[in-house]
Amino acid sequence: MTNSPNLSHGRHTLAIPGPSVMPERVLQAMHRPAPNIYTGELIDLTYSLVPDLKAVAKTQGHVAMYIGNGHAAWEASLANVLEVGDKVLVPGAAQFSLGWAETARRRGLLVDQLDFGRRNAIDPQAVEDALRADSTHDIKAVLVVQTDTASSAKSDLAAIRAAMDAAGHPALLCVDSIACLGCDDMQMDAWGVDVMVTGSQKGLMVPPGMCFVFFNDKAVAARQKMSRVSSYWDWHPRANPEGYYQMSCGTAPTHHFYGLRVALDMIVHEEGMDNVLARHATLARAVWAACDAWGQGGPLEMNISDPAARSHAVTALRIGAPHGTDLRNWLIANAGVTLGIGLGMATEDDAYSDGFFRIGHMGHINTHMMLGTLGAIDAGLKALRIPHGDGALAAAAQVCAAPS
Repeated sequence: MTNSPNLSHGRHTLAIPGPSVMPERVLQAMHRPAPNIYTGELIDLTYSLVPDLKAVAKTQGHVAMYIGNGHAAWEASLANVLEVGDKVLVPGAAQFSLGWAETARRRGLLVDQLDFGRRNAIDPQAVEDALRADSTHDIKAVLVVQTDTASSAKSDLAAIRAAMDAAGHPALLCVDSIACLGCDDMQMDAWGVDVMVTGSQKGLMVPPGMCFVFFNDKAVAARQKMSRVSSYWDWHPRANPEGYYQMSCGTAPTHHFYGLRVALDMIVHEEGMDNVLARHATLARAVWAACDAWGQGGPLEMNISDPAARSHAVTALRIGAPHGTDLRNWLIANAGVTLGIGLGMATEDDAYSDGFFRIGHMGHINTHMMLGTLGAIDAGLKALRIPHGDGALAAAAQVCAAPS
């Protein structure tokens, strides 16, 4: 009697929504001895990052770089423009809207939340109504998560800005683009975004450890009115350094800078931002085509039903307990693929999110990587005898064969 072969050996595929797949060129650029942090190439390299980061965000504004993750970026954004006792509006009730709101509370801010559930994008009309009701302009900022990594909902930032303008409200529009910068379009200036935060580990294709806060002149004016900003979070010296050390408020994240330089070369100067976005859009549609086919004959469904409200960086899926956990475990053990857990999607009937999984399609990905992941999922559905429709891989391949 022979045992069945284990087909998980070989290069593992990490199909979670961040940290994303990193290019070998990025990793090789980081694989070096520690550089001189006082003189030499590192200084010029660091300054060269600024215009390319702005190109990704499509802004002529400012950018501050920090050692930290997305939660650090939340803190930095709030610390520069909001005093203890200020009020903020947080539309959204998925995992990361809740997280930013909690960060605000712990900084002594007053938080008003608008709950749209975990299967919907933000309704701009509800934002407008809330701001119109704030006739005394107590709300100082609206904190919007562009793409919630847990639900995969993507909100319309241009429509939210239009709603704020229609209400005639002076609040800052602050946006979390941690999940999706470089995957979903960000037009910071054209959409009237005042503050935007992101991290290094998703669309920017660099290991976790850096975060960025982009801000415009309206946010600068708000910063100037602050009675106090902590020396570490203060974005002014980072964006307007008198000396190189101020850009990082101490020792620079040296190896991240080397990796980021290569990643930005690939994104901005080689592939081009528009082509990067088009690639992500096509591969996202391939995922959705496969999921639509699987859902025709079984319990699988996309968490966000409206394609216009889905992110091009991640797709969250519902399949019912215990299928989500069973499928994720099977893929790790038998196919060498790791899918994302159902983060923050637990319900009364599924307290451990066993009925959910997520597919990350962000960063350094291409057709064969995406189709390989979908093929592994198809094999898992069959191996576990989870009911599903046919034709998923053909539908995904057709999207990749004729991208629009």
